[in-house]
Amino acid sequence: MTMKLMVLAGVLISSAAHAGSGPSFTKDLAPILKTRCATCHLTGAEAGRMALHPAAAYDSLVKVQSIEAANLKRVQPHKPEASYLLMKLEGTHIANGGKGARMPFGAPPLPPEQIALFKAWIKAGAKKN
Repeated sequence: MTMKLMVLAGVLISSAAHAGSGPSFTKDLAPILKTRCATCHLTGAEAGRMALHPAAAYDSLVKVQSIEAANLKRVQPHKPEASYLLMKLEGTHIANGGKGARMPFGAPPLPPEQIALFKAWIKAGAKKN
C-alpha cells in the first residue's frame, strides 16, 4: 500500500468513527477552544461573558442564551442552523440578528474543517463527551 493510500485509509477510518457519534467535545473541540478562543474568553468576565477554557467551555456554551442575539442559544443541540456560536465562527451572525465581530476576534477565521467539526458536534446533539 502506498503512503498516500495509507493516509487516505486513516482519514476514512477516522471519519467513519466520528460518523456514528459525531465529534468528541473533549478530544476535538476543547483543544480548538483552548488555543483559538480561551485567550480572550478565559474567565467569563470578558466580552461575551463566557469562559472557553476546557474546564468551563461546555457549560458556557450549550443551551446558554446568547447575549448578542436575544432569540438564539449559543449552542442549540441538534440545530447547527440555530446555534449562535456557529454563526459567529462562520461570520453569518449579523444576518441572523447578532452583532459584533466574526470570531476569533483579531485573528484569521477557523479553517473550514474545524468549523465543520463544531457543526457536526452540534448536529449530533452537542454531547459532553
